[in-house]
Amino acid sequence: MDLRRVYDWSMLLGLAVLPALSLAAGKCDRLVVTGSPDAPPYLWQDPQNPKHLIGASADLLQQVAGQLGIKVEILYAGNRAQALDEVRSGRMDMLADAVLTVSELESLDYIHPALLENDYLVWTRKDSSLVYNDAQDLHGHPGAVSEKSRLTSGFGTFGEQQLTLTRTANLTQAFQKLLLGEVEFVLAGRYSGTAMAQTLGMANDLIARVQPVDKPGLFLAVSHNSACNDPWLRGQLAKKMTELPASGLTEAALLRNIERWNAQLSQRQKQPVSTPKQ
Repeated sequence: MDLRRVYDWSMLLGLAVLPALSLAAGKCDRLVVTGSPDAPPYLWQDPQNPKHLIGASADLLQQVAGQLGIKVEILYAGNRAQALDEVRSGRMDMLADAVLTVSELESLDYIHPALLENDYLVWTRKDSSLVYNDAQDLHGHPGAVSEKSRLTSGFGTFGEQQLTLTRTANLTQAFQKLLLGEVEFVLAGRYSGTAMAQTLGMANDLIARVQPVDKPGLFLAVSHNSACNDPWLRGQLAKKMTELPASGLTEAALLRNIERWNAQLSQRQKQPVSTPKQ
């Protein structure tokens, strides 16, 4: 065999493959991301620019993506269900606050570990005599939870089978039932509950029990139909998610965005308030 011809063919094959490899490595330098528009301090619509979402999830993702050399746009895509549809279809690349469910594994790749954890607490009136140490203590006591709450599937099953829970349209209604004495407790996120209590002027009337009743993770989830969904991106994001807990950035982002949300509420005191509905 003519070695020179073999060499020439090898060179031609190599030149043909190189552009494809280059394209694969650099095909995604921009991610279009969405999520829940009404879940402070994690995500909510920017009152200064309603086409965008802001919050702790947005800040952390921007920082991580910047370290990877990827530009991120975090856009409003409607309510939570509409945002999920946009990502499933591939019209948007990623959800910034996906809750892990088996059914969504057919359309999304979840990045582990979670970007943030959303501690769900037991909220009661300050004068409540309810003794609470764990979820079993809630058995036999009437409670409420917003139908927009995103609890883990395990706790959801426990709640349906073991607890007496009224599902309300939103957290506002759940807290109102609590103050009226119609229920003894409300299940709500640590930060969303705090934001809602402050929004409604109930902060001095309600308390949150320290021990979380559930701890669903808020995951980055990439659409199977996204052109950006490749092993390099998933691997790099997973590495960054692993590093985040020890960095101190998570707590700082949460505290910063609680202050941000409170400042926005203060500015709107004389205007109709758009309350979080989680």
